[in-house]
Amino acid sequence: MSGEAAVADGGSQAQSGIPPLRTGTKVSYGFGAMANGIKSAAFSSYLLLYFNQVVGVPAAIVGTALAMTLLVDAIVDPFLGRWADVTRSRWGRRHPFMLAAAVPTTIFFFLTWFPPDGLSHVQLGLWIFAFAAATRAAISAFEINASAMAPELTDVYAERTKLFSLRYWFGYAGAFGFTSFSLAFIFIESEEYPRGQLNPESYVNFATLGAILIFIAILVCAFGTKSRIPYMRQADAATDGPKMTMMGHLKEMFAAFGNRGFLAIFGFGVFKYTAIGLYSATTLYFGTYLFQLNTTQLALLTLDSFVAATLAAPLAPRFSNWLGKRKSSMIFAVLGVSIGLTPLLLSLFDMFFVPGDKLLVPTLFVIGAVYGAMVAISLINTSSMLADVVEDSAVETGRHTAGTFFSASSFMQQCSNALGLFVAGQVLALSQFPEKADPATISEDVVDSLLIHYIPTSITLWTVGALILLFYPITRERHERNIEILRAREAEAREQQQRDAPLGGPAR
Repeated sequence: MSGEAAVADGGSQAQSGIPPLRTGTKVSYGFGAMANGIKSAAFSSYLLLYFNQVVGVPAAIVGTALAMTLLVDAIVDPFLGRWADVTRSRWGRRHPFMLAAAVPTTIFFFLTWFPPDGLSHVQLGLWIFAFAAATRAAISAFEINASAMAPELTDVYAERTKLFSLRYWFGYAGAFGFTSFSLAFIFIESEEYPRGQLNPESYVNFATLGAILIFIAILVCAFGTKSRIPYMRQADAATDGPKMTMMGHLKEMFAAFGNRGFLAIFGFGVFKYTAIGLYSATTLYFGTYLFQLNTTQLALLTLDSFVAATLAAPLAPRFSNWLGKRKSSMIFAVLGVSIGLTPLLLSLFDMFFVPGDKLLVPTLFVIGAVYGAMVAISLINTSSMLADVVEDSAVETGRHTAGTFFSASSFMQQCSNALGLFVAGQVLALSQFPEKADPATISEDVVDSLLIHYIPTSITLWTVGALILLFYPITRERHERNIEILRAREAEAREQQQRDAPLGGPAR
């Protein structure tokens, strides 16, 4: 069988003849996560703020426009995943899609920020929908296939968590390194705009830098992992029988979604990424209007997520081994968000540091780092759990459909982030938060109203999502049993292929 899934432990490598993953390959693979990290940070944290507070579009329109992109994701993401799963080429079934995504993603991302002059609020909403949806669809072609490579790069239970730890570290580095740099050097404060994040001129350089970095990250990942193409699983060879119909493809896709472990991860993901989208869209509002921070302080606080990722990368595999992937994902999700909400809850009751206090920024930094590390540990472990679902499903169905699963995960993440932005728009609307508000004169009652609507919404989303993970059934022992079953099946298939080969013909 051509291109068995690569494994990372020495014994398995020796048995299969597959060379071990080199450090450069691992780093290139992880580096690719910067592309989606930058896109997500820009869209989740700045797109709503820009169009609402800089351009002046009502938050409900912006939030609804971004939420509507999930309709595109619902069609495009599963299609891309299934298409990749059945693709055969000399570049494998992942890399052609990754490379094809580079230019469209870059162009659509850039254009999202610059609608023509003279558009009405509704027309601006349509512009946001069209180009945000195009950007999401284009980057999905890369992100789905990059993520789907993980179970094909290694089938070792613990090694997968390490691989996703590296990927999440680069994702966080891209997202928060980009936003921190932007706050420090791009969002320029002036007499007219004492808060640089509200300066419309700064967004030209912001969008340009983001587009360039996304392009570079995609190419580094694609070309840096090119050497692994011969060792990754190819789609099954075409037969002389009739080609599968569209209904046949849909049937196989939905059969894969019947896996209980996947459904538990999907349910958790819908709630957690909605909460993350809500947090990302509102965090600048709290920083600007509640704590009244300048761009330098916001840039510093953005680095707490980089510290969080650096802490989470080595800790996630350790807690995975100690507690198990499911339990660590649940515990750190709920505990982390509870700690993260503490400054907001205390501020609501006038028990936290007031704007300008010298302890405000250091305290927010420490709390943000701890909260971010816990959430990152949860995210890393659930991603590793999804990789384990690939083999669990293969045992049940006989098909390796990593692209299908990770496309569903991409859809879940993208649409839930969009739902988070929609929820953020509704929270702002219910709080009666004004457009183009002045941080110096905004009413304290309006800010309190935002806190009252935000805090219970966030903790409810995280808690309900974590409880859904109780239905996830795959343990380390079950995963190792699945790997043994699949290896036995593949060995039997090779032996049968050799027996069926013509006398003197090559064994394949």
